[in-house]
Amino acid sequence: MSSVLFNELPVQGGKKIVEIKLNAERALNALSKEMIELIHPKLDEVRHDDSVVAVILDSAGEKAFCAGGDVVKLYHAIKDDLDQRFVEDWFIAEYSMDYCIHNYPKPIICWGSGIVMGGGMGMMNGCSHRVVTETTRMAMPEVTIALYPDVAASWFFNRMHQGVGIFLGLTASHMNAADALFLGLADRYLQSDKRDEMINALQSADWGRGREAHDVVSDVLKALEQGSAPGSMSPSNVKQHYDAILEVTDFSNATDIETAILEKQIDDQWWQRAQNTLSHGSSLAAHVIYEQLIRCRHMSLREAFLAEMILTTRCCQEPELKEGIRALLIDKDKQPNWMFSSLEDVDQGYVNSFFDAPWQINPLQERLDKVDKA
Repeated sequence: MSSVLFNELPVQGGKKIVEIKLNAERALNALSKEMIELIHPKLDEVRHDDSVVAVILDSAGEKAFCAGGDVVKLYHAIKDDLDQRFVEDWFIAEYSMDYCIHNYPKPIICWGSGIVMGGGMGMMNGCSHRVVTETTRMAMPEVTIALYPDVAASWFFNRMHQGVGIFLGLTASHMNAADALFLGLADRYLQSDKRDEMINALQSADWGRGREAHDVVSDVLKALEQGSAPGSMSPSNVKQHYDAILEVTDFSNATDIETAILEKQIDDQWWQRAQNTLSHGSSLAAHVIYEQLIRCRHMSLREAFLAEMILTTRCCQEPELKEGIRALLIDKDKQPNWMFSSLEDVDQGYVNSFFDAPWQINPLQERLDKVDKA
């Protein structure tokens, strides 16, 4: 069976909604290159189809919308002799698909229930209407494998207060539905058992009389949200600890920020988990993440994707990422042999080298140009 399923849902007036369903439930719908190469052409196909009023992006199963990218496959491509072509093709495909979603002219409704991490965050954040539920669990956990938050996190983390994005990137902290709404990573909250009700409401909505499709979707989701029990949504951890997050990130370098995070004593499981993740993550990656968010602070979405293409390529060329994936996902010993034992030991010159383009012309540029002209 295909890893992505496509369904056409009829609506009033002879129009239709196209459903794109990630269909790799056993892998928590982790995003593969094959899935990307099915999704992006479908989006291009229906972009100018007047019979299609909207797109729904969802997934099989209840555990996850998308748990991230298939980094095990990436590991095998970089483990011995770097397969540079595979790496570039993979990320060109993913970043251009995400860029397409961000710039799509029709409404895209993302049902972001369950686990939404890494590559799942990249897809969801580009959608025009992002729905979270009481089971939503978001994160950008890349520091645990010595990578960095990509898929446009250079852009959407920087749309938050500067310190919050840095905190989330360094600690890989999990976010619930209330966090997502508070931080602007989601638009509406519905209970997880309302998915079918949402689809039925979209199918029976009035799409005629010159109404804008985005307005129709917004009205439907707003009405359904008002019918969801607010008590089913857990409170926002980020909001609860907002002042502390701003306090510990109010420094001009990664080392001082890490020290402040680790030394801040708060009797709270969410905060302590953030401290534990940071203390066990890659010190090199922490420096790269800090530098990434500072350098990309004022970039446009397009510029951020191009910058990420450089940074991802360079990460794949260096040994730290291979070791991180090995320890967490291959051997699963959770004992990575990091290059640097602490943030103080990290060579800033080496960090800076991760931002040097390995080619004269960014290979992602041509694909983004095609999206802009579509």
